Amino acid sequence: MTIDSWSRKRYLILEPPTEEDNCPDQERLLRSLRPEFHQVILELPVLRKMSALCQEACWQVTASLSWDGYRWHLVELEKGDTTQRHYGLCADLGSTTLALELIHMDTGEVLYQTSGLNRQTAYGEDILTRIFYCKDHPERLEELRRETLESFQALFDRAEEETGISISRDCLNLVVSGNTTMTHFLYGLDPFPVFAAPYAVRTLAPQVYRGEELGFPLKGHVYSYPSKANYLGGDILSGMIATGIPFGEELCVFLDIGTNGELVIGNQEFLISGAGAAGPALEGGVVKTGMRAEPGAVDRVELREGQFHLHVLGEQEPRGICGSGIVDLIAQLFLEGWLDMRGKLQEGSTPLICPREEQELAVEYGPGLFFYQSDIDEFLKTKAAANTMVEYLLRQLGLQLSDIQRFYVAGAFGTHISKEAGVTVGLYPDIPRDQLILPGNTSLDGARQMLLHREYRERVEEILDKMEYVQFGAVEDFLQIMVAATAIPHTEYQRYPSVMEQLAKRGRPLE
Repeated sequence: MTIDSWSRKRYLILEPPTEEDNCPDQERLLRSLRPEFHQVILELPVLRKMSALCQEACWQVTASLSWDGYRWHLVELEKGDTTQRHYGLCADLGSTTLALELIHMDTGEVLYQTSGLNRQTAYGEDILTRIFYCKDHPERLEELRRETLESFQALFDRAEEETGISISRDCLNLVVSGNTTMTHFLYGLDPFPVFAAPYAVRTLAPQVYRGEELGFPLKGHVYSYPSKANYLGGDILSGMIATGIPFGEELCVFLDIGTNGELVIGNQEFLISGAGAAGPALEGGVVKTGMRAEPGAVDRVELREGQFHLHVLGEQEPRGICGSGIVDLIAQLFLEGWLDMRGKLQEGSTPLICPREEQELAVEYGPGLFFYQSDIDEFLKTKAAANTMVEYLLRQLGLQLSDIQRFYVAGAFGTHISKEAGVTVGLYPDIPRDQLILPGNTSLDGARQMLLHREYRERVEEILDKMEYVQFGAVEDFLQIMVAATAIPHTEYQRYPSVMEQLAKRGRPLE
């Protein structure tokens, strides 16, 4: 696809004014742009410096233009030809992590990618804590908005240091994707209605604003992906653009699992979406020795001849376990027979212990690191919620899992969790593995696509119009359906033939 981005840089050689051609400098500049850009808005800071700069540059200047969704704005004027310094930014604004890319706007090349902690986490690891912190306190809401900007600035500084590219001088536009709450914090809007009935949020689709208005060191504009609903945010719409699901014939499932689970099923003919609480187990939030995927976190587990073999991020001593490690560990415990189909640790047949001051069984997967029965219970709630979301929407559509041609599991967890382990515990369906696609950070990928292709803005609006939304929390029998999905891999274990085959090989067939 040809690049048609949100910004342009054009080198202009203008005829200096004469007695025969004494039109205003503003008109002289704009008429040179009019054939390509039609009606251009000349921003006031450019107007003020335009005449002196053009004279100093002998009327040879570079114009930087930014698109606001409707019209082009002339946002910067520089002496000489600076068209090669034409960059843009895209970001995935997550509740825990902010990911950023620096893009060359003429080639589409990703020049630099980085990520860092969202500094809002200082006000609460989970989103609800932050929402309640600033409820009825505008000054606290402003604190969180500033923390969001500081999170961006930290990555801007890192990008400048490592690439030598000036963000404020050479990067014009920014595209952001994030959930509805993160978007509210970014724009300084009270996010409480995201959480509280009647869920009339402040906005689902912010306008395109100048970067300087929002506090960014950018002369161009900032676009944020719109949301569909309070719990189905712009990160999911960005994922639709990244995967191309709404534009193809193949019937697809798109699942993003975190504290909330978001789901879309469909193709170019229809899209049905839903969202609901999944639980923080995959984020390590409720696991006693859980942690984020950072140095010291166990991210891979094997159980061989009764011994745990661990892979630790950063090749350090293990300090805890992250989401992919949790899924691996539970899968290995189940396959080895230390965990039954109900997800209960099997006392008497396994090397289980009850650590001092604890009233429950646990397995010691690393030196001084315990995984408890309550940890398993919390995980099973999360995986059951994700499983049930898919089953419920398929049932509403009159479809079977066999009708699905591609099953996308997006986000960091989808990227790092082993397909086999995910299937074993029932987090993923037991389908041909080439149909189970782990595309990584589709929120960031979609932001990049939007930055480079303006037409996606209209296509996102079309997707929103076509998409139907279900709030899983309002489904009467949702919890009843979840009960069957809490088993490992599922109460209807015939749905998981590959897992049954593994158990049979180990002499542990399920009857």
